[in-house]
Amino acid sequence: MSREDASDLMEKATEAADDLYRIRDTYFPSDPNDKINKLQTLSQIALNLLDSIPPEERKLPTQRATYEYLKGKILDVFPEYTKKAEDHLSKAVKLNPSLADAWLCLGNCIWKKGDLPATRNCFNLALSKGPNKRILSQLSMLERRMAQGVDNQEEIVAESIKHAKEAIALDVKDGNSWYNLGNACLTCFFVTGAWDHGKLHQSLKAYQNAEKDESMKSNPDLYFNCATVNSYLENYERALSGFEAAGLKDPCLNAAEEVEKMVNLFNKLDSLLKGQIKAKRLASLASSLTEVRLNPLYKRATVDNLLDGLNKTIAIVGKVLFFVKHENITPLYYLVCDSNQICFVLTVYSINSDAIKEGDQITLLDPNFRNNDFSWNGKRYQFRSVRVDFVEQVHVNGKPVSPHHSVRSSIYAQHKP
Repeated sequence: MSREDASDLMEKATEAADDLYRIRDTYFPSDPNDKINKLQTLSQIALNLLDSIPPEERKLPTQRATYEYLKGKILDVFPEYTKKAEDHLSKAVKLNPSLADAWLCLGNCIWKKGDLPATRNCFNLALSKGPNKRILSQLSMLERRMAQGVDNQEEIVAESIKHAKEAIALDVKDGNSWYNLGNACLTCFFVTGAWDHGKLHQSLKAYQNAEKDESMKSNPDLYFNCATVNSYLENYERALSGFEAAGLKDPCLNAAEEVEKMVNLFNKLDSLLKGQIKAKRLASLASSLTEVRLNPLYKRATVDNLLDGLNKTIAIVGKVLFFVKHENITPLYYLVCDSNQICFVLTVYSINSDAIKEGDQITLLDPNFRNNDFSWNGKRYQFRSVRVDFVEQVHVNGKPVSPHHSVRSSIYAQHKP
């Protein structure tokens, strides 16, 4: 075999390895076993192609390094850790320490067995060969994983955002880099206390930039994560559309279940709001609310006086009619009536379910108001809602809510091999 023929085979094996990873990242059949079977078949074809290169054409250290790298990369396409893949990739970086892609693959392989410090070392060694958007994105993702359960979470997530932005600076049109930044901002929102909605909006903007890249249209996690942010921001219709799109791209995601949970909740709210709460009972409950004394710094208002968004130095007094049970942990939903006998939905974040109970009289400070009006599958949902993000925003039966009722939600962007 001529040197040109051997070089051509190596090029074809490289393309076969790249195709394997494209299938891994874009093929989502309803049965996950179909994907594994397809990867097994194609990986064997790629390995056969690689092994058809004569031994004398892979004797030089650089040739041998490329061969070992491709072999390790092909073997590592599956979700589980394989020692064979690590061994081949380790040989590749020993033979050619300047092979950045081999360091990146070795890091990804080691990550699967849970050795995060060794993974970081591989990524840093890969980066030392020169700036690379894929390596920076993987390092950013790893840092979010390393932030879980440690004391300096915020510091590590800040590093994750920094590396995500560095990846974008290298290619501002790369959708994967924007997607990674969106995940980093979403994680940052939760580790810093889940109060700064600016971080959620940054996350959403990054996801929207990611969607402009055609290659990201096949990424179901992008649509799922974007829907998660919209759900947290109570952009309900966008959240439903996003979860539906994610579920169509990957039936194995629990996106369809998320849609079902949300629709069940909205139907329950709709039913309660349209239910016949007796006028006498409402009048009786509302009559006592006008007597509630407020902090002089706040102006008393009713729900129909509120503007969309945050209403600073305004206070709403209401009576809790129902605690609305649903299938997600956060937020808590209540049906409340104000002193004008107007019923509205109260959504409560960062406070546990023991703090507010049915029958309680509540005062909501600086209420964040939204007039919801959207349709899904031909049904229209209309309801007023007030959002509470901090214990300091609520007084129950005339008393501030104790800080021990405060809880923190958390979401981390996971590594998906």
